Amino acid sequence: MFTRRGFLKLAGGSLLATLALGGYAFGVEPQLMTRVKRYSLKPPGWPGDLRLRIVALADIHACRPWMPPERIERLVEQANALEPHVIVLLGDYVAGSRIVTDWVPASEWAPALGELKAPLGVHAVLGNHDWWEDRIAQDAGQGPTVARSELEKAGVPVLENDAIRLEKDGKPFWIAGLGDQLALRPGRRWGRKGFRGMDDLDATLEKITDQAPAILLAHEPDIFPKVRHRISLTLSGHTHGGQVRLLGYAPVVPSRFGNRYAYGHVVEDGRHLIVSGGLGCSILPVRFGMPPEIVQIDLGDPAGVA
Repeated sequence: MFTRRGFLKLAGGSLLATLALGGYAFGVEPQLMTRVKRYSLKPPGWPGDLRLRIVALADIHACRPWMPPERIERLVEQANALEPHVIVLLGDYVAGSRIVTDWVPASEWAPALGELKAPLGVHAVLGNHDWWEDRIAQDAGQGPTVARSELEKAGVPVLENDAIRLEKDGKPFWIAGLGDQLALRPGRRWGRKGFRGMDDLDATLEKITDQAPAILLAHEPDIFPKVRHRISLTLSGHTHGGQVRLLGYAPVVPSRFGNRYAYGHVVEDGRHLIVSGGLGCSILPVRFGMPPEIVQIDLGDPAGVA
């Protein structure tokens, strides 16, 4: 017979389990479980002898208490220790949640990111929150955003529908950066009925002026179906892997494609996309089954990175 004492024990155990799970999802995994997610591949159009290590950081969402400057500084140290040839920043440096104790202004988080070091430089794109939380840019319907200005002041170039040609061991390649696809919010205040992007994929690809292999940085992965085979690899963030991920499935993904581009290495029609799970949190400061991650990508011959 199921007694009152048995019921109370079960209820008490369930409550403790719920509290423990909630504590883990709010306090442990989001802040204490940062991992390095590693990929090694030679996508189409990428020479096997062009061995390149990329380290990518996405969705930092600076705020207190979840992502203060001190934590960003530790992430920078971790990224530098991976000895990348190039570092890319995939957008959303600004807080994406109202559940904070304090905002961290760009004048604090940008100098921390300015300490990232790689022989071939650090290159950034902007994310939707870098636009959405910038009232001046939203009112004007254009940039530059505060995020861009402060990153560039810290020595980090921002690519918005632009491309830069780099060389490693005498072998050229391109890094192209797409403007944000959700930059301007809808609202009566601005006379906008829907989101308006700052992205121009065709103009971005026109900046690639030779046949050297190319990498595209695009904050939101939703552009991927339109990316041409000319691009060897697309790198994105934005989704956070859903933040809550169970058995490889995220119940909620901020993408019109759902779980199709939610996380990880995606190959479609011979084209390659890697979506970072990101580092910070958006809306709710919760992560479960999707710990924060720094992404390391080794391109070229799988024998190793020189």
